[in-house]
Amino acid sequence: MANEDQKDFNAMLKEDKDMPKMQIVTDEATIKRYGGTKMYFAPPRDYDALMKKIPYGKIITTGAIREYLAKQNDGDFTEPITAGIFISIAAWASEQRDTDLTPYWRTLKNKGEINPKYPGGVEAQIEKLEAEGHTIIRRGRKNFRYYVENYEETMYEL
Repeated sequence: MANEDQKDFNAMLKEDKDMPKMQIVTDEATIKRYGGTKMYFAPPRDYDALMKKIPYGKIITTGAIREYLAKQNDGDFTEPITAGIFISIAAWASEQRDTDLTPYWRTLKNKGEINPKYPGGVEAQIEKLEAEGHTIIRRGRKNFRYYVENYEETMYEL
């Protein structure tokens, strides 16, 4: 996101954006990719509430959160673009609060990858995850990506 210091992410978190809602998709490529026709849209606060449930020393992936929300709301999948945006909004909103913080660094991208779009970037997230006992590994030759090693072993089940 751009201009984070000029945005009120907590206000964005409270906006419902006409959600929750379900949309039936008919595009064959989408149906094949996501395994169904019922695409669920969850509001930003739903992502924040789930991210707050992840305890110290545990992690979760955005994919696991999306699967949980779809299943809980009789959907086949959640819309992936808004999910990513709303998870980022939850992270930035937490940074703007003094209380009721969301441990956003415990929510990783799929395959255990650290999200570089969170507040403070990769470095800040690595520091927080290592403080909770996780080992971080770097992959790539030029464009480095960072992952929680053996993330599956510390996954939290919703």
